[in-house]
Amino acid sequence: MGLPIELPPLRERENDILILAKHFADEFAKENKLPKISFTGDAKEKLMKYSYPGNVRELKAMVELAAVMCEQGSIKADDISYNSARREDLLLTEVKTLKQYTHDIITYYLKKNQDDVMQTAKMLDVGKSTIYKLIQNGEIR
Repeated sequence: MGLPIELPPLRERENDILILAKHFADEFAKENKLPKISFTGDAKEKLMKYSYPGNVRELKAMVELAAVMCEQGSIKADDISYNSARREDLLLTEVKTLKQYTHDIITYYLKKNQDDVMQTAKMLDVGKSTIYKLIQNGEIR
């Protein structure tokens, strides 16, 4: 019989996220005979915002995938992808303005619809002119 150890979930141990991410990146680079892998500031910020429902294993998988996707040994925010089933959780944990949420939602659906403004407007039940105006004002893209 072992000694039970209570360990809070990763989302409650924010100080550990970047330490573990660095460790996993270093380990991945060593195992694959790659140069050291670093994280940009926006990548660190993105890692810190996520709730990690899969805990440490999920962080490790995310870092390893990002290490494969990154260029020149530097992981950027775009190299990090969250489990798509948990995007709703992330949406609710981030503090943003309504304008920022609107931007993110429209950008997401434009990308999903291959930049088809008409289809996106229909899906979101907004006028196409609303989306065109946001694009024209530089608020989208």
